[in-house]
Amino acid sequence: MTKEVKKYIEGCDQCQRMKNRAEMPAGKLRPNKVPEKPWQHILVDFITKLLVSKDHDSILVMCDRFSKISHFVATTEKTTAEGLTRLFRDNV
Repeated sequence: MTKEVKKYIEGCDQCQRMKNRAEMPAGKLRPNKVPEKPWQHILVDFITKLLVSKDHDSILVMCDRFSKISHFVATTEKTTAEGLTRLFRDNV
């Protein structure tokens, strides 16, 4: 009977959603520190797999958390770390 109950619980969607977790709670969330000057904290991301236009198939997105200024730079998926630093230096 134990095997049948275990099999039923593993297959029950509601039982899986409501089940108690063994881990301790993660704790209280703390807000991020607010930057004091522009370009102190930067968010960088790539948007890839775009249609090719003028030999570019990706966009590099650079955003400053303080001023909310964003820069969008056309690039390729094959951009190296050195190329990323050049793009940042030349466009920010």
